[in-house]
This record gives sequence, structure tokens and C-alpha cells, in this order.
Amino acid sequence: MKESSSHDEKIAKMRFSSVYPHYVTKVEKKGRTVPELHEVILWLTGYTEEQLQSFISDTSTFEEFFATAKVNENASLITGSICGYRVEEISNPLTQNVRYLDKLVDELAKGRKMEKILRK
Repeated sequence: MKESSSHDEKIAKMRFSSVYPHYVTKVEKKGRTVPELHEVILWLTGYTEEQLQSFISDTSTFEEFFATAKVNENASLITGSICGYRVEEISNPLTQNVRYLDKLVDELAKGRKMEKILRK
């Protein structure tokens, strides 16, 4: 699939708080927990639990969500396809970060061990 600027803009303007419940549903449906989901999100973003809770309850876009994140230095070890895109080949940094998050949530939902998800 080819990336487009309209695709990148759409992702940038999506509200984190509107996508978060879908992450919760996805992982809980597969027997994982919200604390595990939060562990994954905090690992990727460098946020504290309090900062994450703030983003969950406000109207921040993904652009705003990742603007102040300290993306984990091992995020580049996240590889594979998500939504038809190879995450390691995405050129737009914001879109790549959102897809990294999507990939981590997928791995959690698929029952992958936390040590592998967090690239330890």
C-alpha cells in the first residue's frame, strides 16, 4: 500500500481518546488486561500513568499525543505489517508512531509475551 499525505493527515487528526476504547476492547476480548495495555503504551511513549490518563480523558489528537512523547529507543525494533503497511517502511514519523502503537496492541491481543512485546 502506498502512503499518502491525506492518510497521514487523517491519522494526525484522529483523537487518541476515541481510539483508546477500541484498544481496550481488542485486548480484553483476547484475555489481556487494561494494566497490560497501559504498560505497552507507557513503554512506547515514555509517559507516566497520570499523563496517559490525561490523554484518555481529553480531546488530544494523535499529533498532540505523540508531540510530547519520548518514543522508546527500541521502537525501531517493531516490525511487521499493520493495516496493510510495513511499519518499518513508513516514512512519516507520526504515522509510524501510531502504527507502532497499533502493532503493539495487536501483539498484546494475540497473546505474545510481554518481554517480546517490549523488545527486552
